[in-house]
Amino acid sequence: MKISFIGGGVMGEAMIRGLLTKGLSTPQDIIANDISASRRETLRTTYNIGVSEDYGTAIKGSDVIVLAIKPQNLAELMPQLEGRFTRDQLVLSVIAGAAIATITGGLGHRSVVRAMPNTPAQIGEGVSVWTASSEVSQGQKGMARSILGALGKEIYVPDEKYIDMATAVSGSGPAYIFLVIEALVDAAVGIGLSREMAEELVLETVLGTARLAQETGKHPKELRDMVTSPGGTTAEGLLKLEEGGLRALLARAVIAAYERAKELGG
Repeated sequence: MKISFIGGGVMGEAMIRGLLTKGLSTPQDIIANDISASRRETLRTTYNIGVSEDYGTAIKGSDVIVLAIKPQNLAELMPQLEGRFTRDQLVLSVIAGAAIATITGGLGHRSVVRAMPNTPAQIGEGVSVWTASSEVSQGQKGMARSILGALGKEIYVPDEKYIDMATAVSGSGPAYIFLVIEALVDAAVGIGLSREMAEELVLETVLGTARLAQETGKHPKELRDMVTSPGGTTAEGLLKLEEGGLRALLARAVIAAYERAKELGG
């Protein structure tokens, strides 16, 4: 499977690394294009892949062309790529907010997969929600599934509307969790723990808690009740979180992110 990357940013590099690490592709079958010459050189020397500053050269002969640029650069890029694709090539977009109709219309190409990975993909622990235009074949869906699977878990959805929903939850979700981690660490330091110990305690707690929920399959409330003794320390802490409106704030954050995702998609 020959793959071209248009854009060599964080997500593009994560995909390249994942494909090579899992043996799904070889350096000889990957070529990257980026507007930055220094970025192209970094990708070339780090992964021993091909690089090109010319779009035509970058996508020629590839089975899959991954669009991994910033959303604000898409309008400028599409006229430069329009009409350059062959019918059997698949375009896989990981551009936040870019609807399939926007991409197919701007590129003049109908076989498009739209995916929403998240930042843990950088270490192969991400989750990607994706869908495909009706022109994408089963074989092309298989290629998309393999590429996204190199980043972690992949989930196919039949309707594009779920991509914006996933953007608000799994796409933006790591930032919400990072904020909680930061706040817990600061609070732990505030009661007297060293920052080093606080960071270790919080990170291990978050990791272990997520794994417990995943492996037991129990409802979060059931797991929470297991930790919460009547009149105990956890009950007192949870009371303050409820009084502060934590649930409502998280709901408002997800809704706001969802509405913004829909706006970006036009």
